[in-house]
Amino acid sequence: MTKEEEIQQELIKNFNFPEGKIRIPKERRIFVDVSMTEFEEVLKFLMDKIHFDTLCTITGLDEGAELAMIYHLTRQDGIVINLKTSVPKDNPVIKTIMGYFPSAEFYERELVDLLGAKVEGLPEGSRYPLPDGWPDGQYPLRKDWIASSLVKEGQ
Repeated sequence: MTKEEEIQQELIKNFNFPEGKIRIPKERRIFVDVSMTEFEEVLKFLMDKIHFDTLCTITGLDEGAELAMIYHLTRQDGIVINLKTSVPKDNPVIKTIMGYFPSAEFYERELVDLLGAKVEGLPEGSRYPLPDGWPDGQYPLRKDWIASSLVKEGQ
């Protein structure tokens, strides 16, 4: 059994994941789909029991009716686990993971600025990566965003 398959079995044993929720597309890559209600528990398990102790980045996606977040975690042997969760686009609330990974702050600010996610527990701070004068409610990575909505009459 490969290391990736061992990790998959540990997750299935501890969380009873249904078929297809954990995929191993190639060596050193694991993809896990998890509900937002299970997210923190699975994240803690991956960190504490399986030693995924480095956050590489967070990817945000507009999937139509939902916004998805993929948390890319790695451990010393180079295996990367991609933990994906989704929230409704009309109420895109997630909790910060800065308590586990302080470096998550910039990635979470990107989710706020570019996709309109609401990150509970994210401290007040400057915008990132959009400029301070960027209009509220304009999220350039959403599929329904129209760049011309920034153009005001007379400009």
